[in-house]
Amino acid sequence: MTDLRDIKKDIEYVIGAFIDDCSLFSALNQKADDEALGGLFDEAVKLYNDLRDKVNAKVEGKKSAYYAGIRKELLEKTDAMYQKLSELIKATAK
Repeated sequence: MTDLRDIKKDIEYVIGAFIDDCSLFSALNQKADDEALGGLFDEAVKLYNDLRDKVNAKVEGKKSAYYAGIRKELLEKTDAMYQKLSELIKATAK
């Protein structure tokens, strides 16, 4: 069962860190596009909810492979959100 607990902690930590980074950027930069940041917040919350639903679903078969897939999805989608945040930061710096 530690695998289930670990994946839940990973989801909390990774998405929480992303939201913290968005909040920090917004707080430090008055020129930040609040609408675009709001979209990133919404995307992060939706990802969090989707992944938590997947983690809490009843799994048949190899649980470790299922959780590995969720971890991969978490990292890929969070990376894509960080790319969007990076573009916002670059646009604001101009």
